[in-house]
Amino acid sequence: MKNFTKFFLSICLVGYINFAPGTWGSLASIIILFPIIKLYSLTLEILIIIFILLFFISNYLINFFSSFTNSKDSKHIVIDEFLGIFTIFLFYDYIFIYNDFFTLILIFFIFRFFDILKIFPANYIDKNFKDGYGVILDDIVAGIYTILILIILNVFI
Repeated sequence: MKNFTKFFLSICLVGYINFAPGTWGSLASIIILFPIIKLYSLTLEILIIIFILLFFISNYLINFFSSFTNSKDSKHIVIDEFLGIFTIFLFYDYIFIYNDFFTLILIFFIFRFFDILKIFPANYIDKNFKDGYGVILDDIVAGIYTILILIILNVFI
């Protein structure tokens, strides 16, 4: 169970890259999610169900991982970046700008900006929730900010 937890939470061990694991986790998330969103005809309802399942499984496994590693928000955990990027992809049709490549580049850089900066309420969540939910929710907030910025850009471009 420990090996599966490490593999899952680190997105196939990407979180174990020593330099900027969150950035690599975000990139891996885009590489994994974009083909799924673009190529498969999954309805929004199915994607939301998958997201919710991954959210609760991730929370459980983050808490389990934290218990056997004595860590609160290990740098090896990048499933939170995955869920933040997944949040953005749920709105892909509304944030698409010009072409897929340009849109993916914007998603990556804007998401990383908000994930690193942790603007309220992400900073509050990060400081006050010391369980799996705290690890995940600040990245979902970064995803929501990314969605809002891309929708605004879409209006003016």
